[in-house]
Amino acid sequence: IGAAAYKANLDNTYKISELLGKPHLKLKCIHVAGTNGKGSSSHMLAAILQKSGYKTGLYTSPHLIDFRERIKINGTIIPKKHVTKFVEKYKLSFEKIEPSFFEWTVGLAFDYFVAEEVDVAIIEVGLGGRLDSTNIIKPKACLITNISYDHTNILGNTLEKIAFEKAGIIKARVPLVVSEFQSVTAPIFIETSKKLKCIIEFGNKNYKLLNYKKKNGLLHATILNVKKDSTDLYKLDLTGTYQLKNLLGVLNLLDHLEKADFSISIDHIKGALKQTIKLTGLMGRWQKLGDKPLIIADTGHNEDGIKEVIENLRQVTYSNLHFVFGVVNDKDITKILNLLPKNAYYYFVKANVKRALDENELKLQGNKLKLKGDAYSTVKLGIESAKKSAKKNDLIFIGGSTFVVADALVLFNLKSNKS
Repeated sequence: IGAAAYKANLDNTYKISELLGKPHLKLKCIHVAGTNGKGSSSHMLAAILQKSGYKTGLYTSPHLIDFRERIKINGTIIPKKHVTKFVEKYKLSFEKIEPSFFEWTVGLAFDYFVAEEVDVAIIEVGLGGRLDSTNIIKPKACLITNISYDHTNILGNTLEKIAFEKAGIIKARVPLVVSEFQSVTAPIFIETSKKLKCIIEFGNKNYKLLNYKKKNGLLHATILNVKKDSTDLYKLDLTGTYQLKNLLGVLNLLDHLEKADFSISIDHIKGALKQTIKLTGLMGRWQKLGDKPLIIADTGHNEDGIKEVIENLRQVTYSNLHFVFGVVNDKDITKILNLLPKNAYYYFVKANVKRALDENELKLQGNKLKLKGDAYSTVKLGIESAKKSAKKNDLIFIGGSTFVVADALVLFNLKSNKS
């Protein structure tokens, strides 16, 4: 439900953890925050650890098709039985605490990972960092990805304020990697790290992208390890070029995991990155849904995310662009609409959630900014219309909101990694 669920403290989470026997203290964790890229980075890390032989828990949000996508071990989603038993066992006790949906889910994830005796758990922050329910863990290392404008009604309307919230996951003497050095936000992370006496490194300072290309359905990236003065070629099945930023942070974080006695070889890393989607079940990141016409979906939904989408669209050859586009109703979308290509035809849609912006209102705002198109009451209707209109050399892009992509994946009958 968005902002209404956000809590101003971690009291409920600590009460839940107490009730469950403090599972967060029994886990070996890696904590991942950021505006864009934290989900992809979490899945890359999980794939690498999994490939390295570790029983790996992965907690992420939101889900696209099935609630259980949020909680996985070695790429397999939590069984239905475990979810229902957990709810039956703790429902009455939890009701006294009055937790949010997210707080419930964090409790479930931690409890499940401990019960299944995972070797390591990758924990993705839900929103912000400082006051996020996941922020009770004692991680072995922290990763913060790109910082940009999102959830400004909660986290603040400047990059500095947003970075302050993300910096809340930094822990005393726990190594921190920030994927991308950004001049506006870096001082906040550096200052916080100094106070907490922890090592801080920037992924794009220690690792440099020398070149990249897309070949045989993979993103090939040649990366220089600055400290070792050595280069390696990595092939990623996550082919959006924004993954290159994420890759640098992930590689840098692995350096710290190796210092913490994790056994991870270069072969494990390369093998995992070639099949992150298969190993973890990640969906919705520059995901191809069809050919002739080419159909691509991506969950990029804030200003920086949409900029990356536009950049990736530029790299695709097509005749005409059909843009199936929907957003939520609790953010200012003017900047996003201004970024969108004027030469596309738009199918303004409303996702199947209460937070979705009315399709007619979206069309009105889009038309004012010279985006041509029609309104459709559902994502399904928009996609069906786009498919009827598109010729085989055209491109249909589906996005604007995670919820729009979720509806599309259901329509294309895609499924999560089942248990």
